[in-house]
Amino acid sequence: MLDLNWLNTFVTLAQHQHFGKAAAALHMTQPNVSLHIKQLEGATRVKLIERNPFHLTEAGERLLRSSQKTLMELQVCQADLNAINDLSQGTLTIAASDIISRLLLISPFQLFKAEFPGIDFSLLNTTSSQASELVKSAQADLGFVIAQKESQPLHFTELQQIRWCALGENLALWQQKSLQPELVLESEPTLILLGHDTRTRDLLDSALPSLNLPKYRIMEVGSVDAQIDWAEAGFGVAIVPEFAIYTKRNLKSHLKTKVTPLPEFPTTSLGYIVRQNQILSKAIKQLLKWVDEEIIRSQK
Repeated sequence: MLDLNWLNTFVTLAQHQHFGKAAAALHMTQPNVSLHIKQLEGATRVKLIERNPFHLTEAGERLLRSSQKTLMELQVCQADLNAINDLSQGTLTIAASDIISRLLLISPFQLFKAEFPGIDFSLLNTTSSQASELVKSAQADLGFVIAQKESQPLHFTELQQIRWCALGENLALWQQKSLQPELVLESEPTLILLGHDTRTRDLLDSALPSLNLPKYRIMEVGSVDAQIDWAEAGFGVAIVPEFAIYTKRNLKSHLKTKVTPLPEFPTTSLGYIVRQNQILSKAIKQLLKWVDEEIIRSQK
């Protein structure tokens, strides 16, 4: 019988390809990592790794595939067992981007903390793509994402449609320049966009030609908050989701720059993902209800 602790050590070592790094990730000593690998090789009666340079043997590659599937299935099973038991103690792990978590989840999390004081919630700040992978592997119980396509083994539930707006001055003037080339602009147009590692950017890139702008520069930043701040400081026009502007009460009145709706931009979905056939605990169901109520309030 293969010990699950040995398999977990083996999988972690294969990921890091370094005994010291694997030990740090597992909060173990390096000699204990080596001992687990020795015990695993003894139980399987085959050599699993070569140390210099580090690489898995053919047998190690085969064991790695089965070990990863086994450990993930057990993690998924434990998550479902916790949901069935409606545990009053434990951890609820949520994966969401910074903008979604700050604007839509803070109030629901406050209600959750009061209603379920024995359950700690852990928030993983991720992109939508990363959230999908975390939910698939049961490293997150729930993910809030943008533009999720229905796919195995995930189930997506839409919470709201996202529309887009431009924040900043001179958008109309820039568009006029494309129709009147002789028009002289004080500076070259600058669009403030998120980096390429987000689904939001993928959506925007395909829609930008509909703005009919002359040649423009792109300023890439890491968050929607940063887009808003740079646009407010006069560095260009930011293309952001409307809920980022209007979710917080009275935020619009504090903006110094113009907000221009972009109805020609395609809408996309914001929602949550769980594993298909995942058993949802009472705590998760209640949290989703509060999130839905928060969205309804934000749209009033």
